[in-house]
Amino acid sequence: MTVLKRYVLRLFISLKYVTANVVDRNNGRIVATASSVEHSIKNTLECGRSCNAKAATVVGEVLAMRLKVEGIEQGQGGGIHVDMDKEVEKKGFKNRTKIWAIVNALKNNGVKIILDEDNVNTSRPDF
Repeated sequence: MTVLKRYVLRLFISLKYVTANVVDRNNGRIVATASSVEHSIKNTLECGRSCNAKAATVVGEVLAMRLKVEGIEQGQGGGIHVDMDKEVEKKGFKNRTKIWAIVNALKNNGVKIILDEDNVNTSRPDF
């Protein structure tokens, strides 16, 4: 039996910025987004030339609030799906700190997260 992955978390991480989107795969549209580029978020952070895990945590918290406003924090089909391996391999990052910061911020703010990992990694940092 296949699991319906309606809502999926997509991340765009550069050295300077972090952007997180929740995509509705049925409609192909972005349901909620948060980014460290936004003035309201950028002004509260002291990133300087690089964006760290603290900035990723703030982006995750803002995304969680926006998902609650949309009323989809639980997600249809069980929750918001995250494929950690895909997100890491997409940009070739060896450090998962920013990705886990976003995922943990979403979890801590009441968003139901479903991790889609083939290889379960036991070294998950908890923030």
